[in-house]
Amino acid sequence: MSTSLSSLLCFIVYLGGVVTCLRNFRTDFLEEWPTPGTGPHFDTSMPSNFTGLVGDTVDLVCKVKNLGNRTVSWVRHRDIHLLTVGRYTYTSDQRFEAQHFPHTEEWTLRIRYPQRKDSGFYECQISTTPPIGHPVFLTIVEPVTIIVGEPDLFVNKGSTINLTCLVKYAPDPPPTMIWRHNSENINFDSPRGGISLVTEKGRETSSRLMIQNAVPSDSGIYTCKPSNANPNCIRVHVVREEHPAAMHHGVSAYLHSDDKFRLFLTTIATTILFI
Repeated sequence: MSTSLSSLLCFIVYLGGVVTCLRNFRTDFLEEWPTPGTGPHFDTSMPSNFTGLVGDTVDLVCKVKNLGNRTVSWVRHRDIHLLTVGRYTYTSDQRFEAQHFPHTEEWTLRIRYPQRKDSGFYECQISTTPPIGHPVFLTIVEPVTIIVGEPDLFVNKGSTINLTCLVKYAPDPPPTMIWRHNSENINFDSPRGGISLVTEKGRETSSRLMIQNAVPSDSGIYTCKPSNANPNCIRVHVVREEHPAAMHHGVSAYLHSDDKFRLFLTTIATTILFI
């Protein structure tokens, strides 16, 4: 074989190698930079804000379409901590767990016993080059129970005790709201009668307890106990009509009356000076 023929064959082999490289480059390029809508991408119709309750398991979910041979990971933004890769959990914090059912598009980060410190941004990532991510925000709330007028309420004997309990920041309305008088649950069917309860459920749940014809034995501590929040209480004083202002406004009314009395004395003293 002549030198020129050998050189030609080498050149042909070289060209074949170049074509193969170009073909592979084209394939890789198309895989990394797919036609919009055909490569892996997030379903942006999924929620990007999640709310959880302290102590109750919460799931962060992202939906990925056309994943192919890529993997999905969850990352916590606060400390750039890799939490999960695919169906595997990569953190020593056992409260976190990856969840995915085969042949589905949803990838879930489950957080057990969440605390308020777990609030913040998390990102669902697809292992493209470069990676693409879908951030979500988690808010962990602790419901608050408020009784209007706490800690003390003064009412006249014979009038109506009107107590309103509010539950705020609960993801769902409490299934039950229990009222207690001292150490016993209030019996709405008791022979005493005149006891009623009105509950309105919504973003804030309110429970209104009314006890007609108050008597001294109705005095005591009333506790509102929602099934999904901490309880709160108020002390009710049933008194005679000696301090009518205090009946409506509580202890502060006594202070307000004293202020009026001091103003009255000051006025008299000023008048005497100018006589």
